[in-house]
Amino acid sequence: MLSFAAFTPHSPLIVPSVGRDARNRMSSTIQAMCRLEEELYSAMPETVIVISSHSIQFPNAFSVNLHDEYTASLAEFGDLSAPVCFRPDLGLIDSMQRALRRGGIPLSLNSTHALDHGTSVPLLLLASRLKDVRVIPISYSGLGPKEHFAFGRTLKEVVMCSPRRIAVIASGDLSHALSSDAPAGYRAEGAVFDELVSQSVSNVSAAKLLSASPELVEAASDCGYRPLLVLFGLLDHMNVRPEILSYEAPFGVGYMVAQFHLG
Repeated sequence: MLSFAAFTPHSPLIVPSVGRDARNRMSSTIQAMCRLEEELYSAMPETVIVISSHSIQFPNAFSVNLHDEYTASLAEFGDLSAPVCFRPDLGLIDSMQRALRRGGIPLSLNSTHALDHGTSVPLLLLASRLKDVRVIPISYSGLGPKEHFAFGRTLKEVVMCSPRRIAVIASGDLSHALSSDAPAGYRAEGAVFDELVSQSVSNVSAAKLLSASPELVEAASDCGYRPLLVLFGLLDHMNVRPEILSYEAPFGVGYMVAQFHLG
C-alpha cells in the first residue's frame, strides 16, 4: 500500500556536509525538507522507492537497480562522511518487473552498489531515522512523456497490491536556466516551465504536465519532469491533496519540495 508520496530536489548543496555556507541561500528548501522528513517518519514506510534522473539510463527501457546492498554517499561532492547503507526490497522488485513485463513496458535491471546523487540526497535527508527500511532505486528512460505516465500507472498496481507500507519519492530539480549564472544560462522558457510544473502539482494535473511541448522541456533544461510524470501516473485517480512546501531558485535552478497527502 502507498503510505507517502513526494517530489523533492536533489542538489547536494542541501546536505549540511556539502552545502555549508551555500545553505544560507536555501532556507525555504531546507525547512521544507525537514518537515518532509517528519512526515515520512510518521508514515512508517517499510520500503522507499526513489525515481531518479541521474542513475543508469537506457533510451528504450526503464531501469531498476538490483544489488544486495546500496551505499548512499556524496564523496564526489566533497562529503567525507561515512557512506550510509541500504538494502533492496527483493520481493517488491520481483513483483514490479513481472507486472511491467505483463504490461509490455520495457524494463532493464542493472546492478551497482553506489547510488547516484539523485537517489542519495533524498535518502540521506529523509530516511535517516527509518531503521531497516528497504530501498528500490528506479531510473527513467529516453521514452516519451506518455510512456513515463504509463510506467507510473503500472507501478501503482504493484504498490497498491503490496501488504507493505511503501513511500514513493520523485527526485528532480526543475529548470536549470532561471538566471544568467544558472548552469544552463538564462532562458525565458525556464520560468514558464517551472510555472507549468507548479500549476500541475497544485492541481495534480497530469494533463497539464503532459501538455508541455518538447521544445519547452528541452529549453528549460530540467531533471525533474520525467520523475514527476512517473509519480503522477502512480497517483492517477487517487484521492490526494497536494501541498507545495517550498519553491525557490537561489542559484538559477528551481528547487521544489511537494507532498501529496493521501486519503
